[in-house]
Amino acid sequence: MTNLPNHPNQSTPLRRRIFSIRSLIALTLSVMFIIFLATSFDLDWARTWNNVKTMDLSQYTVALALYYLSFLFRGIRWRVLAVNAGLLNSPGTSLPGIPKFSQLILVGWFVNSVAWLRLGDAYRAYALSEESSNKFAFTLGTVVAERAVDMVTILSLTIVGVAVYSLTQDLNGLLYIIFASSVMSVAIGLLLLVMRGYGRRLAQFLPGRVQYTYNLFHQGTIGSLRQIPTVFALGLIGWLLEVGRLFFVVQALGSDVGFPLILITALGHAILSTVPTPGGIGAVEPGITSLLMIDLTREGAASIAIVDRSVTYLSVLLLGGLAFLVLQASQSRRRKS
Repeated sequence: MTNLPNHPNQSTPLRRRIFSIRSLIALTLSVMFIIFLATSFDLDWARTWNNVKTMDLSQYTVALALYYLSFLFRGIRWRVLAVNAGLLNSPGTSLPGIPKFSQLILVGWFVNSVAWLRLGDAYRAYALSEESSNKFAFTLGTVVAERAVDMVTILSLTIVGVAVYSLTQDLNGLLYIIFASSVMSVAIGLLLLVMRGYGRRLAQFLPGRVQYTYNLFHQGTIGSLRQIPTVFALGLIGWLLEVGRLFFVVQALGSDVGFPLILITALGHAILSTVPTPGGIGAVEPGITSLLMIDLTREGAASIAIVDRSVTYLSVLLLGGLAFLVLQASQSRRRKS
């Protein structure tokens, strides 16, 4: 982990990396992969598009509203984590308001949608370091803590969803979702345990500057994990709003899907989106289609996947891109002044 100084020109390489020819080529290849997967399915596209065209726009609008309302609660939670870590205690630093935290999360998701390897998480940590005059390693630690909370929340909700679903239906392979979320949760849990117990001891063997950077990262990560009930409650609200988004997408298309499967599919979407392609392209679409095919026809499931991705991917490209431009403009004005 390298320490990135707060320098006026530091974000230029990040912007170039995000919007580089390499990223555009990667995005194009991802779209081509989606087309390949789509044509590989034995799918009646005329019937699928007819389903999409007959959706209820009012229900779709509610799905959009719930999705973007989740950014508010995620912003509140991230701010709580930053306060827990002591972001306010450093001389010369300031703490942005909740709207700014929510904006940075949306910008991060936009960057994730156009760049590989989930670069958006690092980018929003860097953007927060600029907004608060803090070190990048410190703010990055708060993002890692946030992701740890998310993994535990996703695992807990997935277990509940699968348990309820199993009361009336055969699991039909749904256990792999619990396996995937368990592996991710255990991995990040072990990382936090090692950091908490041995991180600073091991850091003593590192060169001075690297040790200093690690200690900032350690403080940002481990220090964030306080006020646990509040942090988990805010995260739970955010994820339930995501489930609500998929519920209203299903309602907009007039499909008959049980709520437990909607819960499992929404969380499966979150797990699949961690695949390091731009926005999880190539993994999310066939993944949620396969899950929904447990209750629906192939065309019905594909219709939901298409409409849902118009919310979680296409709208993020538009609104997240606007938020990114607004952020860049405000940072540019601040540097000039």
